[in-house]
Amino acid sequence: MEGMQAYGAGKAGGAFDPVTFFQQPQTILRIVSWLFSIVIFGCIANEGYINRPNEVEEYCIFNRNQNACNYGVFMGSMAFLCCMAFLALDVYFPQISSVKDRKRAVLADIGVSAFWSFMWFVGFCFLANQWQVTNHDDNPLREGGDAARAAITFSFFSIFTWAVQSFLGFQRYKLGADSALFSQEYMDPSQDAAAAPYTSFGGDVLESPGGGGGGGEGGGGTQANSDSVFDGTGGYQRQDY
Repeated sequence: MEGMQAYGAGKAGGAFDPVTFFQQPQTILRIVSWLFSIVIFGCIANEGYINRPNEVEEYCIFNRNQNACNYGVFMGSMAFLCCMAFLALDVYFPQISSVKDRKRAVLADIGVSAFWSFMWFVGFCFLANQWQVTNHDDNPLREGGDAARAAITFSFFSIFTWAVQSFLGFQRYKLGADSALFSQEYMDPSQDAAAAPYTSFGGDVLESPGGGGGGGEGGGGTQANSDSVFDGTGGYQRQDY
């Protein structure tokens, strides 16, 4: 039972292991993407606006195109929040008991990661193009040049970190669920035991698992079998992310 999983995690109810969690490739990539988004946001927000010595108003360092700076700041901030949200989902994922909900979570991971990979590709091309056509006479003091190049570089790296996250999500989707262990509407085995009727070999439904002694030897055998079927200790295991 230790090897049986649904979409990369075992049955719900196991203890959270932080060491194992932070060793997972998808967790490492999310943290790296999170750091990249901070760098991009910080570089543009702090040093992405400059002006000439004889000017008061500041302009975007990328060819004085405000849209370029706005795009970089928006993408960096939203990617930061998205990474945080999916890290929280990864922590909660092994506790999701429904296979359908797990499938939705994995599909969302694939779609969102692919979307961000594409958006960072657009952002990299946009920022690189605007930096290439920038008139450096507008910045005689050469302020913010390193920050602009850093934003472009980490935008490029972000394309691949998000693309690999989408690939890993697709790998989890292909794993699917082990039908021998999971149902499409998985529920706590102890809850199933409380709701399920007990039937003797003769077809009579017993009132309760320990009721009255009316089942005789046949009923006792059925009760023992039922108890083994609904043994709650078999429904949970340590999570394997």
